[in-house]
Amino acid sequence: MTTLPRPATELSADEARRIALRAQGFLGAPDRRAGVRGVLRHLGAVQLDTISVLARSHELIPYARLGAVGRGTVEAAYWKPVSMGAPPARPHAFEYWSHAACILPIEEWPHFAFRRRAYRGRPHWNHDLPEGTYEQVVKQLRTEGPLTATDLGGAKRTSEWWDWSGTKVAVERALMYGEVVCVERRGWKRVYDLAERAVPAALLHDDLDDAECLRRLVRLAGEALGVGTRADIADYHRVKAEQVDAVIADSGLVPVTVASWSKPAWADPAALETVPRGRHRTTLLSPFDSLIWERARTERIFGFTHRLEAYVPKPKRVHGYFAMPVLAGGRLVGRVDPAREGRTLVAKQVRLDGVKAAPAVAQALVEAASWVDCTDVRVERVDTQQERAALTAELARLLA
Repeated sequence: MTTLPRPATELSADEARRIALRAQGFLGAPDRRAGVRGVLRHLGAVQLDTISVLARSHELIPYARLGAVGRGTVEAAYWKPVSMGAPPARPHAFEYWSHAACILPIEEWPHFAFRRRAYRGRPHWNHDLPEGTYEQVVKQLRTEGPLTATDLGGAKRTSEWWDWSGTKVAVERALMYGEVVCVERRGWKRVYDLAERAVPAALLHDDLDDAECLRRLVRLAGEALGVGTRADIADYHRVKAEQVDAVIADSGLVPVTVASWSKPAWADPAALETVPRGRHRTTLLSPFDSLIWERARTERIFGFTHRLEAYVPKPKRVHGYFAMPVLAGGRLVGRVDPAREGRTLVAKQVRLDGVKAAPAVAQALVEAASWVDCTDVRVERVDTQQERAALTAELARLLA
């Protein structure tokens, strides 16, 4: 690591937690006028994932911050083209590799030039690309307009999920290179278009050098986190630790110390100007929510061990397939593994931070049920009979 300047500010662990909550949109009145697009810009990245239990993760992210936003409204906010001056209308967002596959604000296109260059320089790929296929895919998109991989000729060679067709390999490679953009998800399929058509002309360039790209992404990560360690900041857009070291001194973030944190930290200076105050959200969180992306950070800030078990063999799961942490009062007070049966939201497995957490968990369940058009909530497994009784009593009161 580079030599760090002396921190000018010391934060308590509680102050750091509250700064992080406000930075992520969970403390204070939500900006409803900015809506879903405001959430996207504020966070800088919204992770996508194929799993859909209550809803897909990119729908759960704005719901957790804004409340019951219509799911159609969420999709339109991400993907509906908007006028940016001269016609035609352009996408407000694009999908690319950030923390994972993420929806990103279109204005950040130039700052991922460093990643596009890195992909172009890769010496090998895991999938073979038949000769001429790449050129054919680009030609077809130019001629026919936005298309899915199925439209382009098929995504799979066989029924195996990993066995991509040459067409799928080509269009995904073009996506990584930046010649093609994903401008929409349609039935969970990527819709591809040429970058020259989809990205506004003023943004369509790779002129920024790696240092300028990284400086911007490090700054954005710091602003979205409020305060974080080097590892926290690197994880947000999945850049390397040494890349953070190279630019953080010029990123605009300021060094701070946080009580009980063993590593140096950096903060958004704007986050230090005022004391975080306001209403706390009570909500279920997607396991892919950026508040809890980094496991070590989640444990450090909330004393809460978060792990997605969807890909863990069922007999080895502790909390359930899609266990969703429950946020209330600025704390993670439990977790729920949900499912839907008709118009009933089923809490298949619930773990509470004691009986005192029952009212908040019940509130989060009832609000989530209403959002996904469920009229009832059924609880299956709870750790203790006392917690079960408290939770079912609160649910009965709220649903009466």
